[in-house]
Amino acid sequence: MTSIELGSVALRLHQGDHVGVLKKAIKIGTKVISEDQTFTALATIPSGHKIALATVVDGAPVRKYGQIIGFAQGNIAPGDHVHSHNLVCKEYEREHEFCADYQPIQLYDVTSRRSFKGYSRPGGQAGTRNYIAVISNVNCSNSVSKYVANHFNNSNFRKQFPDVDGIIALKTQGGCGVEPGGPMQIIRRTLGNMARHPNISGYVMIGLGCEDNQIQGIREDYELDKLEEGEVRPEFMTIQGTGGSLKTIQAAIRAVENILPKVADVKRTEQPLSKLLLAENCGGSDGSSGCTANPALGYASDELVNHGGTSVLAETTEIYGAEHLLTNRSVSPEVAEKLMKQIRWWEEYARRHNSTIDNNPSIGNKEGGLTTIYEKSLGALAKAGQSPLMAVYNYAEKINTPGLGFMDTPGYDPISMTGLVAGGCNVGVFTTGRGSVYGCKPAPCIKVASNTALYQWMEEDMDINAGTIIDGTETISEVGMRIFEKIISVASGEKTKSELNGIGDEEFQPWFPGPQY
Repeated sequence: MTSIELGSVALRLHQGDHVGVLKKAIKIGTKVISEDQTFTALATIPSGHKIALATVVDGAPVRKYGQIIGFAQGNIAPGDHVHSHNLVCKEYEREHEFCADYQPIQLYDVTSRRSFKGYSRPGGQAGTRNYIAVISNVNCSNSVSKYVANHFNNSNFRKQFPDVDGIIALKTQGGCGVEPGGPMQIIRRTLGNMARHPNISGYVMIGLGCEDNQIQGIREDYELDKLEEGEVRPEFMTIQGTGGSLKTIQAAIRAVENILPKVADVKRTEQPLSKLLLAENCGGSDGSSGCTANPALGYASDELVNHGGTSVLAETTEIYGAEHLLTNRSVSPEVAEKLMKQIRWWEEYARRHNSTIDNNPSIGNKEGGLTTIYEKSLGALAKAGQSPLMAVYNYAEKINTPGLGFMDTPGYDPISMTGLVAGGCNVGVFTTGRGSVYGCKPAPCIKVASNTALYQWMEEDMDINAGTIIDGTETISEVGMRIFEKIISVASGEKTKSELNGIGDEEFQPWFPGPQY
């Protein structure tokens, strides 16, 4: 019988946890030895999955991260594979003590705070990229916007305008037949805030003409005609008002050509990290994500916050079951209650559609070792580090409070990241255990692999390997500082892997909750 030390094969993340996360696959019959116990693996268990370290009786809670991740279905013995066959999700009361764990941000001394090279923007903002956007307010104008952007997508343009990152088409899947209340407000807020994103120096907005989401409504709601000093005047047009698709394409190309010289004149200058707004997201997570990439990103997030910057977590359905850890460290009861209002909306939304939030994790998540939404949420929440929760935002709402924030978004990556970027995030970090290739123009998106096998297999897509934590060659803080330094470097102009691969033009996807007609 093969014998192996527990510490060499599994991570116990918190004293008293009932399960450990396997660093590598273990075969049935392997003898596992630790200081206080010896047991035998009762199944062959893949890497990233959970092995039972203690007896759990039928119906009792199972703990990981020191928190409940589900309830035993049948008796669980040390050495068992703990997964969907014997771990289920049940409702239980979380212990909310609003603000009980709040600790003020420990800002670094002003003389010690770092900076990055970015673009100075009106309103005290700073850009990390220098794009011109062609924005569709309705899906009917998407093809026209795409053709306008494609006109400039060539080597001659890049040689002539080396300081312009490109012309991007922000295409909207919707904009007509939408409920005039909340859903219309969300799409207008998304487009209105994207128009003033710090990574966009100028824009042209194109509509069809007869849609519900009229351009004029966006202009009025978000005062797009009131320009601050230094803003480039945008142009607005409709296909019907211009005389058809081909005429609109030509008119929009001329509009971009008029904007280009002003955008090309902008140069990078030294900017404080207080002007960095970090979008945090995860996709294609696995059992190692909550042990490596996510806590390392949490460390980087805390570091940015201590420098006066802003870091924003999202995906409300993927903090479900862990939300008490955020409300307990909220800066005020009002912030905590706003988060709980969002949680309750999602509970009601799931009930209305005869569904449950535990339909998440996805198939890929489960293949990677994640079993319940509670487990996934606790791992995802590690991206938030230890900073206090300073603000909670509605989808695509303008982010205006330094420190750690949370934005209400679905768990679907393109919609979630679109909301964060529309809110003003000018750089993103996206962790993955299964291999997401996500890009996020106009914001650069750094991808962090949760395990070394993934990083080596998909190195052309992954910017950072956090699997070194499980490998034992780096600590969480060491990888966290590598992520932090990469954020500064990318914000200063270094291209991410997704940018080098030309990925990020198709991921813009505003959220459309509610009925469509």
